Amino acid sequence: MTIWTPHIPESGGPLYKKLADAIERAIACGELKPGERLPTHRDLADVLHMNVSTVTRGYLEAEKRSLVTGTVGRGTYVASDAVTNTSMVSFEPEMPGLLDLGLVSQLSCLDPDITEGFRRIARRKDPAAFMRYTDPRGLPEHRAAGALWASRYGLEVEAEDIIVCSGSQHGLTCCMSGLLRPGDRIATDALTYPGMKTLASMLGMRLVPIAMDEHGMIPESLDVACRRDDIKAVYLMPDVHNPTTATIPESRRDRIAHLAEVHDLLIIEDDAYALTGTGGQTPITARVRQRGVFVAGISKSFAAGLRVSFLVVPKRHLKPLAQAVLNTIWMSPALNAELVSMWILDGTADAVVKRKQAEGAQCFQVASNALKELRFQGKPNGFFIWLELPERWTGQMLERAARRAGISIFGAEKFAVGQTSPPPAARISLTGIEDFTTLHNALTTLREILRPHP
Repeated sequence: MTIWTPHIPESGGPLYKKLADAIERAIACGELKPGERLPTHRDLADVLHMNVSTVTRGYLEAEKRSLVTGTVGRGTYVASDAVTNTSMVSFEPEMPGLLDLGLVSQLSCLDPDITEGFRRIARRKDPAAFMRYTDPRGLPEHRAAGALWASRYGLEVEAEDIIVCSGSQHGLTCCMSGLLRPGDRIATDALTYPGMKTLASMLGMRLVPIAMDEHGMIPESLDVACRRDDIKAVYLMPDVHNPTTATIPESRRDRIAHLAEVHDLLIIEDDAYALTGTGGQTPITARVRQRGVFVAGISKSFAAGLRVSFLVVPKRHLKPLAQAVLNTIWMSPALNAELVSMWILDGTADAVVKRKQAEGAQCFQVASNALKELRFQGKPNGFFIWLELPERWTGQMLERAARRAGISIFGAEKFAVGQTSPPPAARISLTGIEDFTTLHNALTTLREILRPHP
């Protein structure tokens, strides 16, 4: 346990907030390091001459700021990503000439021709109809197109089961704000999509890391966590997991679905990259239809800028999720949804997906050639890989070294949840650089950075 005594100023607001501020300062200056255990509530209360309840509130405030993580019976620890910028997007000016192997692009150069799409809409009898308010769930024809799109993921549903959202992140926001409450615990992979981490933090919810292996989330670890903590939901990316590219096998999906029934869990299934994988697996939500929400996004397939996504929703959750859409943006723009629906119905979307799979296969081949001396996991036509780092390297170390070489990557620390110890690994995007030669050169630079030197 860390022997740490914070300095608490006499003025400046409530004591519990001043304690949280002190924890934040100590982490920022390196006095407290990721993974270190903080004093028990009672020990710190005795040292600071505070009430135990004040220390408890201070620790909870620090947890809301994603600085610490607490586990019943084990204590409170500095979060593994407390000093890591979790956001996927930097709001700072970009370094001129920076090569992007961090953010996963959707290969927009292969997207449908939006000019022709607008022409087709303009020829309709009443194109102005898309400029009016609509049902927050989306227009019936757009929901029908969403049901057809959900079938690409192996879900057979009706238009009545669909809610149109403004992108998958908006869909996740509606799920969490409409079906959960501040303070609720959500089980997720020990390494997970950073957008879920920042969203949970914003909504005051706690992510509980569940151990995973090369096949994704381990059901037995989920069971233990549910028996230990009052977990309300589980967030999963079963196909082409972000960042590790793992795919959960069918037998394990059965066990996770069974645990959702046993522990009364809401399943939030987000298969953002599933269409870049090999496919064939049945979604977990298909096994427990009245317990899960499936996010059928389009952004990684086509037209990310239109910000359209389809939620496959159990009937009992339709009303609260429609209300969540109403509370956030009233409705997703009907004009955007019309373009997306048109491309789904006429086969354009499927053709684009095939082109992008072919492009992804070429990118993967470039990576295989450039990084042949290193170990990594990925799908043969995927958009990113999970690179294992040599001994004595960490993801953060490679992030810094790569940036000095003019390359952006994401180390494992960005994906770690709670007190998870990040593995020596990094996620490398293969789609942020559209020129194969430049991509090969950037990956070769990474290989040279990691090459052992005398």
